[in-house]
Amino acid sequence: MDPRGSVFGQTRGQAGAAVDAQVDAGLRSYMLRVYNYMGSGLLLSGIVAYAVAHTPALMQAIFGTPLMWVVMLAPLALVFFLSARIEKMSAGTAQATFWVFAALMGASLASIFVVYTQTSIVRVFMITSVTFGAMSLYGYTTKRDLSAWGSFLMMGLIGIIVASVVNIFIESSMMQWVISVIGVLVFTGLTAYDTQRIKEIYSHADGEATMSKKAIMGALRLYLDFINLFLMLLHLFGNRE
Repeated sequence: MDPRGSVFGQTRGQAGAAVDAQVDAGLRSYMLRVYNYMGSGLLLSGIVAYAVAHTPALMQAIFGTPLMWVVMLAPLALVFFLSARIEKMSAGTAQATFWVFAALMGASLASIFVVYTQTSIVRVFMITSVTFGAMSLYGYTTKRDLSAWGSFLMMGLIGIIVASVVNIFIESSMMQWVISVIGVLVFTGLTAYDTQRIKEIYSHADGEATMSKKAIMGALRLYLDFINLFLMLLHLFGNRE
């Protein structure tokens, strides 16, 4: 046996292990950045929601005037804007847009403090956090390809949107209950699915600026999964004032 072949094989194996370790460290750093953006966005939304809800003048100015529709629809507009323009934005602009989105979401969520007791809001938030954390961890660690979930989850999401619009006019409590149950299932699944997709995107990111923008978009996806899961659970388990 040629000893040079053995030495070469060992060297190549060591080099491969070093590359894998570098990729793992980079992936962990990237995912940590995603979760930091998401967590900071949730914190900002919570602070704004609480501040608006406990400032009667702001509540009247927002929800007692047509400004309500601006506050309610602006976050959706910013989601579309970020998704369409992220490639052409600087990382700083993308980050600023994300913070504006989180603040506007907070303002639009202020009404939950009027509808539900603070105790039930905190309780449901904790349930959401545990559920989200478990499913995101599953999406990050599983070796199973979750891409097959995508089409079913998207169909469920479209169904929720259509049913919610219809229920605005018919105001059926039973339909709202069904929407909430299906919504919990859909957004629980999307949490795992999106986490795996965000993890896969890391390998296609090239350069610090691109990495930062990918992290912001990943944080936005997980933020939306969390908020929607929270709202669906709140409809099911929240105690009304």
